[in-house]
Amino acid sequence: MSILKIGNQLSDYYIHPISDVQSKYIGADTRIWQFCVVLKEAKIGANCNICAHVLIENDVVIGDNVTIKSGVQLWDGLRVEDDVFIGPNVTFTNDLFPRSKVYPEHFLTTIIKAGASIGANATILPGIIINEGAMIGAGAVVTKSVPPNAIVVGNPARITGYTNTQSEN
Repeated sequence: MSILKIGNQLSDYYIHPISDVQSKYIGADTRIWQFCVVLKEAKIGANCNICAHVLIENDVVIGDNVTIKSGVQLWDGLRVEDDVFIGPNVTFTNDLFPRSKVYPEHFLTTIIKAGASIGANATILPGIIINEGAMIGAGAVVTKSVPPNAIVVGNPARITGYTNTQSEN
């Protein structure tokens, strides 16, 4: 375990030796696995699990108890609150009109609120909010903000139900 001083407390975390982690803002009990790249200004909370082959840019903030599965890139402008699950190969974007070597003045902010879950291979367009407790189905293409506890699937993603309701079978 490595020791890092954050504020007034010592934090223990694990970084796999074949990852490139430049950030010093990593919370206690966080695990960062092999082949990850974490840039210098990225902020990662406590008790997170960052699986293999994840890239985290500078202007990214990740809360506590977050799981990020393999193959995910978190680009500048992304804010991930506590208790979020991000499935394998989820794609985030931060520029509505990307062009090679043409950069916006600032990247759009995308917010994933507490308790949300994003299924494998979903695509999240920039500048939206996925609200508390929402569930994004595998492969969904999310083009607009998602209400609290909504379940969305498809392309474009559409609401099919809510996580806080009980169905009768």
